[in-house]
Amino acid sequence: MSTQKLKKILVSPLDWGLGHTSRCIPLIRHLQLSGHKVVFAGDQWQIDFIYKAFPTIETVLLQGYNVSYSRSAWGFMPTIMLQVPKILSTIRREHDWLIKLCATQHFDATISDNRYGLYHPRIPSVIMTHQLQVQTGSGKFSDNIFAKLHYKMLQHFNKCWVVDVPGRPNLSGALAHPKQLPHNAEYIGLLSQFEQTTITNDGQHLLILLSGPEPQRSILSALLWQQLQGYTGKVVFVEGSNNVTPPSNIPANTQYHKQITQATLQPLIEQASMVICRSGYSSLMDLVALNKKAIIIPTPGQTEQEYLAKHLHKEGVFYIASQKDFSLSAALDKAGTFPFNKLSIPNAHTQYKAVIDSWINAL
Repeated sequence: MSTQKLKKILVSPLDWGLGHTSRCIPLIRHLQLSGHKVVFAGDQWQIDFIYKAFPTIETVLLQGYNVSYSRSAWGFMPTIMLQVPKILSTIRREHDWLIKLCATQHFDATISDNRYGLYHPRIPSVIMTHQLQVQTGSGKFSDNIFAKLHYKMLQHFNKCWVVDVPGRPNLSGALAHPKQLPHNAEYIGLLSQFEQTTITNDGQHLLILLSGPEPQRSILSALLWQQLQGYTGKVVFVEGSNNVTPPSNIPANTQYHKQITQATLQPLIEQASMVICRSGYSSLMDLVALNKKAIIIPTPGQTEQEYLAKHLHKEGVFYIASQKDFSLSAALDKAGTFPFNKLSIPNAHTQYKAVIDSWINAL
């Protein structure tokens, strides 16, 4: 590739949980391997996380949305709705931030993962999402109203990269397959922080892999620690957060981690006999990439996760369990007879490379 064709790209994901940041890893990796310069924008914990994968990457600080969440399932959506004015204000602020930044940093293009203010009137701008059809939990009428508002916001961008594959089989179900796509939409395939593998090395341990927003992450962590009492098999417990106090008495059969790098995490997933985790979309893409069986526990009240869990359970891909009445022994017993159908989508985790290359060549 000639020097004249090399581009400077700003990449910035939403700060709601780790998933948006982790699924940008394959995009950044491909852009860098192709010789392009990537600048990463995020808040401090996102920057700290991305440095572990790309120690020399250039970064700029961009404050997140700092959304707070309810402790109860019924209060999840109302709590989010009350913060809509703050969210809209943050979108306007990050748009102004980008305009000012581009006056001194000469980017050729921007890629935003669900940050709706990061578009520029004179620079090609991409937004990534896997949820075109918004799930409000309040019925189709409400869903359609929010979908129209969502599509209007997506039109600010030159491209909308949909994180899934067209047609069936797919991972997201109705979320990324509405009756009508935005005119700027293009499916980019699945994105995983892990390199896809054909390694099969099951049977080493039960892997607890926590993620997602507080306080529900900590609530599930405490519940699972309680359920693990008396479990005699080998366990690897990953909190998914550095802002936790480790349990005082970690059993000899349990390997404990706060937050670990992708390089350390991949073999732990590959060697697990079963994974227990949230049904966040990025976690699901990682599980499919590594072809793992999982018991998925949606965050209570988070309608997107609840939809994905029910959809994939119905398809026989992952076993769903409710946090409210979770029983480890019962879940493992029922999972023992669950089909765990392999989601076979050829080249699903590599399609993004061709999409990016085509987009870069058109800049």
